[in-house]
Amino acid sequence: MKFKRILIFLTFLLAGFPLTADELNLNKSNNEFSLFTGMFDFSDDGKSSSLFGIQHLNEDLNRDTFLGNLSPVTGAMITADNASYFYTGVQANYKIGSINVIPSFTPGYYHQGDGKDLGHVLEFKSEVKLSLDLLKDSKLGFSYNHLSNASLGDKNPGANSYMFNFLKKF
Repeated sequence: MKFKRILIFLTFLLAGFPLTADELNLNKSNNEFSLFTGMFDFSDDGKSSSLFGIQHLNEDLNRDTFLGNLSPVTGAMITADNASYFYTGVQANYKIGSINVIPSFTPGYYHQGDGKDLGHVLEFKSEVKLSLDLLKDSKLGFSYNHLSNASLGDKNPGANSYMFNFLKKF
């Protein structure tokens, strides 16, 4: 029930935000928001749970490097078991026609809630996202990630998740 309340709250919160670049005082197409939903720790039958999240990317901060186009990324997700993960890190952007391949690495704060004990509050998320350009400023995508504490805690069970993504530039 708590997850449904939080999901409803986030939906109303997002619906109340101004949706034009002028209202946000931002340059058009420099900020990308991603809404995603999927299954947290789908490989653990005992602790798998649905999830919902949001992610932000500011393209003004992109840098072309020998590894490709890199940019900082920040986001949060919450599960139906009230576990949450807040993160910031870096992602690379590789474009192959209208398909985008986006690997990322984001350390973050994990709160167990009633969800899976991952062994530490500091968790590292490795993710790969595939997205397809739909319209000029919109993409649909699918992503897979793995959370791990790199053996910082007494235990390190990890969690594998998949998500469906809607990305929109503002």
